Amino acid sequence: MDVKEIDILGDDIAGHWYYQSKARAMRQLLGGDEPGKILDVGAGSGFFSRYLLATTQAAAACCVDISYGADSEGGEGGKPVYYRRSVERSDADLVLLMDVLEHVDDDAGLLATYADKVPPGTRFLISVPAFQFLWSGHDEFLEHKRRYTLAQLEAVAGRAGLEVKYGGYYFGLVFPLAWLTRLGSRWLRREESPARSQLKRHHPWVNALLGAVCRVELPFARYNRLAGLTVFCLAVRA
Repeated sequence: MDVKEIDILGDDIAGHWYYQSKARAMRQLLGGDEPGKILDVGAGSGFFSRYLLATTQAAAACCVDISYGADSEGGEGGKPVYYRRSVERSDADLVLLMDVLEHVDDDAGLLATYADKVPPGTRFLISVPAFQFLWSGHDEFLEHKRRYTLAQLEAVAGRAGLEVKYGGYYFGLVFPLAWLTRLGSRWLRREESPARSQLKRHHPWVNALLGAVCRVELPFARYNRLAGLTVFCLAVRA
């Protein structure tokens, strides 16, 4: 996840409609097959793995991020969370890469590296920002390299040696509003204006409304191959 957005939202991140909705979509895409141990790559604060620890029978999580100053340990609901700068091997049965691949030059290479660290049958749940035409100062602020279509993300997973089970877009209902907002900001933005994130705190009513809108599309999250702000892919290490 993007550490810069953690800095913007602070303690409000768990209640923000965007992160709440993405966590619910992640949970929906996993279906009834709950994880046992989680490896959260590029985890930042570990928001997504800690969400799964709190809402499933998952027993432990290992969060990996080069931004950590040192290895440490924590917990969520009495379950252990290990924060590591790197790992050599893992017995996790679920690997999360939530908004990670867009930050690296060799996305398939990074994915293949972690596929080699886990046993066959391990699931990979991946999310990335959708559609290059939505590129804006938001992406520049977060130091993205690219945005993806669903076909592009599935191709990356395939090149990494993973077997794609299914994929889809999410945040489809707010997609038109986001597209218009980014189109407008692109036209109005001055050359000298600094890039900035479009994620911000909202009035509680606005936050609740946006969250409710996103809940409507949850049952269809794995079937939307048309449009959205985020691309999800669930794949398995063969």
